[in-house]
Amino acid sequence: MPNDLTTFSRRRLLAGTAAAAAAFGGFPAIVRAQAREIVVGGAANFAPWMNGTVAQAFEAKHKAKIVYEGSRSLVNLEKMQKNKDKPYLSVVMMDDPVMILAVKEGLIEPLTPATVSNLAKLRPGTVHMDGMWANYLQPWQGIAYNTKALAGGFPAWADMYDPKFKGRLVIPSLQNTEGLANLVMAAAIETGKPIEQAQFEIDAGFKKIKTLKPNILTICTQIPQAMNLLEQGEAWAIPSLFSSVVIPREKEAPIKMSAPKEGIFVGPAGVCLVKGGPNKELALALIDMLLSAELQDKLQPETFAFPSNTAAKPPVGLAADVKVHNLDWAFVAKERGEWVKRWDRDMAM
Repeated sequence: MPNDLTTFSRRRLLAGTAAAAAAFGGFPAIVRAQAREIVVGGAANFAPWMNGTVAQAFEAKHKAKIVYEGSRSLVNLEKMQKNKDKPYLSVVMMDDPVMILAVKEGLIEPLTPATVSNLAKLRPGTVHMDGMWANYLQPWQGIAYNTKALAGGFPAWADMYDPKFKGRLVIPSLQNTEGLANLVMAAAIETGKPIEQAQFEIDAGFKKIKTLKPNILTICTQIPQAMNLLEQGEAWAIPSLFSSVVIPREKEAPIKMSAPKEGIFVGPAGVCLVKGGPNKELALALIDMLLSAELQDKLQPETFAFPSNTAAKPPVGLAADVKVHNLDWAFVAKERGEWVKRWDRDMAM
């Protein structure tokens, strides 16, 4: 039988607990307050601006926190696969080819203008598979060149075939996402068709790009090593690098990013809603914010990427009327394995 002290202590504990619950509006309110956050998966190198500019803007507007897990697209896909029955991620940012795999496995659910108002304000070609995902800020691809070797810049993709560049070009392998733009441009030059059509003429692309071999110093899979060759002047240009790699180095090295007259390519940077993920309302709010012109403008100095919202400003150094090309990533995902084998055979140095 409990003594008086035990009884008194229990009464005090229960009274104190009830008072605390009342003061905070009950335990469910405390739990809800603690749970007002979403877990977002994305690329590791996005962490500085996702944990900084984006997280601050989101918390200020929605009084909620972002927990950011930075890794790689395929790792994020694996997380969704393993937790399909009980997802913990709410939003995922992945490359478009990996998004296609997520759609096939039923891991994501579509976005609509009714739930994401900025979806209706995006450039053509940036909303995919009836809204299963959308592109936000996209690193753009042009031609990186050494300013000491090429004071006049690099005005056109077609110039890379000029004999004056003999042994002076570095091009990314087709194993790299960067390498696809060169193959598509080769097809456009060979066929004379618009890039949007030429991207399906891959035989013509291989026929043309093989003629580039005398101008190639090396074919790279490791971009940092390629950048070293460019900065030292051993290479004069690297066609089809991403802006996010080159532009941050422009103040430190004699290199610059060119937007050739034929236009630029934009990277496959997508954002999606995880099917059955926690805090769906907050997840949709974050996606809408990422697709807004306001946030895309704010992120320009950190990402050096091209905006998908038509009301956003173009990146510094790019004309407002620059031609922007999107690849058909479903076609790429289907065919790329065979292209890489052919590349390794045809382009061996």
